Amino acid sequence: MSSPLDALADTVHAVRELWPGEQLDALAGADLVKVNNLLGAARRQLDAAVTKVTAEISRQSRPELGPESLAKKHGFRNANSLLSGSLGTTGGEAAKLIEVGEATAPRVLLTGERAPARFPHVAAALSAGRIGAAAASVITTMLKRVQIRAGAEAVDEAEQTLVAQAAGLSIDLLRKVVRSAEAYLDPEGVAAREEELRASRYLRMWEDPDGALMFNGRVGPEHAAPVKTVIEGFVTAELAAQRAAEASDDPDVPHRTIPMIQADALVRLCEHVLACEHSDVPLGGATVIVRVSLEDLENGTGHGTIDGLSAPISIGTVRRMAADGGVIPCVLGTESEIIDWGRQRRLFTKAQRRAICERDHGCARCGAPPGITKVHHIRWWSRGGTTDMNNGVLLCEACHHLIHDNGWDIRIEGVGTKAKVWFIPPAHVDPGRTPQLGVRHRYDHTAA
Repeated sequence: MSSPLDALADTVHAVRELWPGEQLDALAGADLVKVNNLLGAARRQLDAAVTKVTAEISRQSRPELGPESLAKKHGFRNANSLLSGSLGTTGGEAAKLIEVGEATAPRVLLTGERAPARFPHVAAALSAGRIGAAAASVITTMLKRVQIRAGAEAVDEAEQTLVAQAAGLSIDLLRKVVRSAEAYLDPEGVAAREEELRASRYLRMWEDPDGALMFNGRVGPEHAAPVKTVIEGFVTAELAAQRAAEASDDPDVPHRTIPMIQADALVRLCEHVLACEHSDVPLGGATVIVRVSLEDLENGTGHGTIDGLSAPISIGTVRRMAADGGVIPCVLGTESEIIDWGRQRRLFTKAQRRAICERDHGCARCGAPPGITKVHHIRWWSRGGTTDMNNGVLLCEACHHLIHDNGWDIRIEGVGTKAKVWFIPPAHVDPGRTPQLGVRHRYDHTAA
């Protein structure tokens, strides 16, 4: 019988034939793909050898051997610590290799007789290099979990099917297949696992040293479904708007990564709940309160604070938040007296939003769809701005930040849905501060 290393040696020889030197850029595309495929085969073949060795090291390092344990003879506490150090991996990864090795190695019975591997089909595929150790671990871990309830015959059938499906699949896709197989083999276990997931759900929040709020959480499929659906829907809409804005060659369009957009989605959802007049979410009167002195707010100096968070915020951020409909500012005078707590009816009504949508058709500056915009006060509420159409404008989050961060002004010309929105750039962008027409009237000649 050939050694597991014989196939590996043949594969390495084939790689050297295609890739004799160090440079890869001279290889044709087809040859580069062949080299990649051969290296994948080599990794799987090496996995077959590694799992056999780890299984034997684990067998010779059994706790009952005491000081005669192979690991202890070489100065290690157990097989796991020996392997993690020599293979340069984590303790958890070493433990998985040992489990795969033990599940796929021939067994020695108490009588001294040899028996087939616990999972012979996985063992055969691993030895042949059709699957790697990671795939073998995913399959055998699940099969061990359901073995008693499903029965030997069903498990053997599932093992053959999964091994055949695993070849060529990524581990992420294989996990999906294995989860489906587990539900088929152990339908009663699905409900039990769901109950475990419900009981173990959590969301933790804490501030890091820089003052950023950090999140860590875990929810089962039942609670994950609405969260994932809404956030992915938001990301899809935002990416479409971002691509449209980038196509316009606007140099001011900010580029956001998907993780950034997902964070924005969470913020927008919470802002929506705070601002919604008919929300049935029990918030106990929760309100975002931003504290700032009247002098700092008017002069653009100093900083502000947000109730419940320890990090100070810049005056620019205070001004942006003061302009948002979902936040009530607490403006303090020189003697710390309360000048303005804001007014609860500061939000634009749904009817007003519909009318402003009819006028602006989306973000008034970049044209992003109405669904990802908010109505913002042009003259800030904290500065006496009114909640009417001529003091409201639809802006997406990116344009809202651009306007407030860079000193742009907005002017409404006309009344009602035929009014035009003008954006006046700051002097550092245009010394003449020439007004720029909003996107609807700039590109839609029928709106004139």
